[in-house]
Amino acid sequence: MISAHPNEIVFLSGGTEANNMVLNMFKCQQKLQNGYGAGDEVVKLPHIITSSIEHVSITKPLEKLRDDGLVEVTFVDVDKTTHAIRVEDVLQAIQPQTTLISLMLANNETGVLQPVKELSEKLRPYQHSNRKIYLHTDACQAIGKIPVSVKDLSVDYLTIAGHKFYGPRIGALYVRGLGHCNGAPLQPMILGGGQENGYRAGTENVAMIVGLGKASELVSSNIHSYQSQLLSVRDYLEDSLQQKFGSLIHFNAKSSDSTRLPNTCNFSLVGKRFLGRAILQHCKVIIAGVGAACHSNAIVASPILLNSGIPSDIAVNAIRLSVGIKTSFADIDVAVEDIWNAYQAIAHPKSHSQSTEQ
Repeated sequence: MISAHPNEIVFLSGGTEANNMVLNMFKCQQKLQNGYGAGDEVVKLPHIITSSIEHVSITKPLEKLRDDGLVEVTFVDVDKTTHAIRVEDVLQAIQPQTTLISLMLANNETGVLQPVKELSEKLRPYQHSNRKIYLHTDACQAIGKIPVSVKDLSVDYLTIAGHKFYGPRIGALYVRGLGHCNGAPLQPMILGGGQENGYRAGTENVAMIVGLGKASELVSSNIHSYQSQLLSVRDYLEDSLQQKFGSLIHFNAKSSDSTRLPNTCNFSLVGKRFLGRAILQHCKVIIAGVGAACHSNAIVASPILLNSGIPSDIAVNAIRLSVGIKTSFADIDVAVEDIWNAYQAIAHPKSHSQSTEQ
């Protein structure tokens, strides 16, 4: 599915574990006191670069490692027009002790694609025989929606989550040249038995691994038809919402300068009363999120949207919809009507209650 060699795959519990495994490998192995080593010589901590719109399974581990004095971290802001990271900004953030750059392939809330391939190409002049900057991408959101190839991306690590492409809730980590002297390094985070060639202890969940393999097979055989189907239905969804709501709707992170996944639609209804959560509470049919799927209980505006340049009064009203490979145009019609009725219930509560009683 991702053009990797079987020996370069380690099976894990999910994308969160895979991300944590990569990040923890690049921390300083000795806790330092006040940033100093022997004598008065300043010890430079490993430096990791990431973006300000990463999934929390990247940002939270990095913040913890930073607060524990084990790494230095730079969170690079995204361009507020393209809603994607600028490769030049990442390159400018590189320091002599930079060891890892982690950049998601596609954002999980906006669907905006990030320039991972371009970054890997621009990193080549920075690589030397005595110094290597490794590149990791969290590809969980992109796999199953667009073609993903580690050869094309030229990354050292790539995170996979099965449930994002109709597989079971299990994950995997791609590690370039795993086990070879010139391959990317990997250190176990969970110790015990020798499973997964000693990289991930614990008896493997064979049934879920087989399920992940089958889902990967289906993606490999059908990715272009999946991509076309998702795009046509998502575009129909956005066109239908636009026709229904007109100037009342704002599509977040959608512009002629941004490239998005074919399945993701993030929008807001303009107005103080139309919080994303309020709209969803009045919906009778659809189930959706106001931010990332794993923490949709937040009432405040999504930090991802704010960091992507969406104004706070718009971001707090956001609703994220995703279409699937079996979503039909008829499903979209039902969903749009449901959102319209929810809007009417908030905008005109008295007349809506009277029509409901009748």
